[in-house]
Amino acid sequence: MPTPQQTETHREDGIEWLRGRSYLAALGVTLLGFLVRVWAAHGTFLNPDEALHFRLANQLSLAQAYKESLTASHPPLLTSLLYFWRALGTSELWLRFPSVLAGTVFCWMLYKWLSNTAGPLAGLIALLLAALLPPVVLISAEIRQYALLLAFLASALCFLDKAFARKSAGEMAAFSLFLYLAMLSHYSAFLFAAALGVYALQKFFTERPPGLVAAVWAAGQVGAWALAAFLYKTHLAKLGAGESRTVLQGWMSEFYLYRSYFDSERDNPFLFVIGHSFGVFQFVFGQLAVGDVAALLFLAALFFLVRGTALPKSASVRASRQLALLLVLTFAFVCGASLAHFYPYGGTRHSAILVMPAVAGVSIGIARLTGQRWAAVVITGFILALCVVFGKQHQPYMQRSDQGRVHMNEAMDFLHQNARAPEIVFTDYESDLILGHYLCGQKPVTLESSIPDFEEFSCDGVRVVSASYRAATSFDASKFLDLWARLAETYHLNPGDTVWVFEAGWRVNFPDDLRSHFADFHDLHFESFGNNIKIFKLTVGEPMPSVAR
Repeated sequence: MPTPQQTETHREDGIEWLRGRSYLAALGVTLLGFLVRVWAAHGTFLNPDEALHFRLANQLSLAQAYKESLTASHPPLLTSLLYFWRALGTSELWLRFPSVLAGTVFCWMLYKWLSNTAGPLAGLIALLLAALLPPVVLISAEIRQYALLLAFLASALCFLDKAFARKSAGEMAAFSLFLYLAMLSHYSAFLFAAALGVYALQKFFTERPPGLVAAVWAAGQVGAWALAAFLYKTHLAKLGAGESRTVLQGWMSEFYLYRSYFDSERDNPFLFVIGHSFGVFQFVFGQLAVGDVAALLFLAALFFLVRGTALPKSASVRASRQLALLLVLTFAFVCGASLAHFYPYGGTRHSAILVMPAVAGVSIGIARLTGQRWAAVVITGFILALCVVFGKQHQPYMQRSDQGRVHMNEAMDFLHQNARAPEIVFTDYESDLILGHYLCGQKPVTLESSIPDFEEFSCDGVRVVSASYRAATSFDASKFLDLWARLAETYHLNPGDTVWVFEAGWRVNFPDDLRSHFADFHDLHFESFGNNIKIFKLTVGEPMPSVAR
């Protein structure tokens, strides 16, 4: 059994070996991460959230796109970016490419930051995890804000540490710029900004940088507060008005993610914090058992950081403890926001802000416990293999085989051949987002929404009526009969008129539910294009069930 001195010697030898070769290895891993993201982003049709983000941006003017962005629960940066990006193409891969690029940048900046802070071995482990963990790949292969958020936050943190190390006002200004971009990408960046603020103050008190660096940082903080105030006043304060207990929550805390918000009447605070903290790691790693082990590795890393034994010998105990503080604060602020019922916390993509501290902590834990380069890389590879082979996607999701673009092409061909005007295609809100994108050939969709609970548009000779998101985000068998009666009355449909019902998205089981709930629908025939697109026909005036079986 090796002595502690031998173990330390092996660890330092590994660090020296990696210093000479890690840059080339990191480039290779980053390229691999980029290619994996390109593969994940190609060949599948947009999910409802992706279609919504593109619809908001797909307007006749930038001003109109900004106005539409205010109806969503995110800052305007992605909408503005997509407004210009679409001029170069509207294929699924191209629309997802900003996320692919941002996800790749995140991997590289995480590596650069952690290599400088915790050593090249920890940096390489973090790069492997960030580049190849399936959930991290997925959130940077969709039209979402999370890849931009992570890329900008990793860049901000990297430049912040460089500004202190090099006493550089220019790099401190770069930190502020990337922090602003993160805040314009996703509102959870506000929570990370708070953690960075405490982290920076610690460094100011201990490192005493030049006055110019401090002045640039202070000016940047004033700008961040001004940006936060602007976003709050013009957008954030208006979200979910009239629908939830606070203006900050929107609809998520009441319906979609209510389990990820602390509720004193339902949850024990201690168990909530522990369970949902482990849930974050389960989400990041995409495998329950591996996620639990990763959480323990994170705790071990904190222990070694506080003791001052986790970083290379060149790093001070003070710097080690400052890093531990940063890792803890990011979790503490997000968890605190959930305890205050402001933001979800746990195993969902909405905790993507915690990918960086989670991966960094786990990487430091693996590097410290192994101490040898090959052991660390082998263990990391084993973790990745378990996550890829035995991982389970978090809801909502579609199997890649069911989300193939060929299924959407077949469904559009079916509608063009069968659902010609004056027949109506009736759909729920989520399905409408997808249908409008593909039926209208990625052109702007002009909605007629003057009728309560319904929206209408026409494309290429097909007339579509959609339930609004208030009326039916997705069709439900128990509520559909009332919607059907209101549709027939509102649009003056006559007995014998044909209505095509279209459903696409994550949970596509509506026709099956009708069959199981109502005897009258036992023989309902529907066309299925994969498992996530279904179309069937109803005729106005035919007997409809009045009670559930």
